[in-house]
Amino acid sequence: MEVSLKSQIKSGLFYSALAKYSGIIISLIVSAVLSRLLTPRDFGIVAIAMVFIVFISLLSDLGFAPAIIQNKSLTTDDTNNIFSFTIWVALLGSIIFFFCSGLIASFYQSPPLVIICKILSVNVFFSTCNIVPNALLMKDKNFKYIAVRTLTIQIIAGVISIVAAFNGAGFYSLLINPLMTSFVMLIIDYNKAKVNFKFKFELSSVKKILSFSSYQLLFNIVNYFTRNADTLLIGRYLGINPLGYYDKSYRLMMLPVANITNVLTPIIHPIFSDMQDDKKRMYRANQKIVRLFAYIGFPFSVLLFFLSKEIILIVFGGQWVKAIPVFRILSLSTCLQIIGSSSGSFFQSLNAARYLFICGIVNAFIVVSSLLFGLFYLKSIEGVALSFAIASLLGFYSTFYFLITKSFHESLLSFFKTLFSPFAFALCLFACLWFAGFLIDPLNIYITAFIKVLIALIVSLIYLRFVEKLSLKDLYKLVAKN
Repeated sequence: MEVSLKSQIKSGLFYSALAKYSGIIISLIVSAVLSRLLTPRDFGIVAIAMVFIVFISLLSDLGFAPAIIQNKSLTTDDTNNIFSFTIWVALLGSIIFFFCSGLIASFYQSPPLVIICKILSVNVFFSTCNIVPNALLMKDKNFKYIAVRTLTIQIIAGVISIVAAFNGAGFYSLLINPLMTSFVMLIIDYNKAKVNFKFKFELSSVKKILSFSSYQLLFNIVNYFTRNADTLLIGRYLGINPLGYYDKSYRLMMLPVANITNVLTPIIHPIFSDMQDDKKRMYRANQKIVRLFAYIGFPFSVLLFFLSKEIILIVFGGQWVKAIPVFRILSLSTCLQIIGSSSGSFFQSLNAARYLFICGIVNAFIVVSSLLFGLFYLKSIEGVALSFAIASLLGFYSTFYFLITKSFHESLLSFFKTLFSPFAFALCLFACLWFAGFLIDPLNIYITAFIKVLIALIVSLIYLRFVEKLSLKDLYKLVAKN
């Protein structure tokens, strides 16, 4: 790997890690406090609104962000034209969401959704306006700026949310984070990226990225329904309270995915898009990243499974006890989410947005079919969680089939061989924690949590050092070299 590329990865990893790992602590603290001040119903209502916010924002995005990063021929005038186009799209999207608030509230038979959706329509406008400025910052590899910006806003928004909840704001305190984040990011990103709004813009600039962005948009739409079908269906057919328990469990399960793997995944597309014509080189990098994520994902999933009760009760409190079995089941899919988290960025870097879309269609069918089975046959949030875990496994195979065989043109068997040792490691950890459970489960939850984490650390050190003969330095080299 060239020195410049290596330094870009190191710089991106450092600043991304700084923001993400600090973000884990902040998110847990804010979530723990709000979970004790608000009810599961409060979280359930806002969860429904956020699902629709994501959809409108997704339509407004039009797949432009990754298309801008991927296209190396765009001029300053082109980016100004695209930015101007997104301003009008943002205005249209926010107006549509504002007037759809009544329909959403009526469908879920929850009157508070009317005012919540109307307030969050402002979020649609700000986040859509920031598509081009944020994409330009990523394209220019301004990882330090992005990390500091994200962490700062997260801290301030979290503090304000807690203060609002303490003063009786109820579910309105959960709206502060998305609103403040989208507004502040737009202001500071706009000044940093130096784009200009043009009342009269040229559509020719937009057409330059349509061939890539169209497939990206189609994938985003399909992936949206795949990711949010559980929330949409649970809220409608099982109720708001069960949705609150499920949504809290799902978000907690996704926390390690968002704050561990996302240290690396955001920098994959901006960096590796520069070598999109060298598939062999990129495949070697992909294998090393997958192996590293497997060493993190498999044992982490096992540890979360055995720590489900302790995590829920310690972090969120006794009123969330019904979330324990849901979180335990969902934790089984954490490893698959972690390992597969970089796949989308590699599809983009390979300019394979078409296969990304096809993969999204297949995975959507798998997930929706599984969730309908859990919802209408098993008829419980635990059943939906189990269906999601099974769908994650099938989707994992589907994703890497299209990435490895169709995009990289490599053997799928060689890919799965990469996962063998990390999987064996996880099995050893599972056996140790399972046997330990008979002795320590009757103890205080703080003590059992400490012992389980200690066992996981000891097993990890023994396996990596004496079975794999790897040191921490060796693990770092899995992604530091190509």
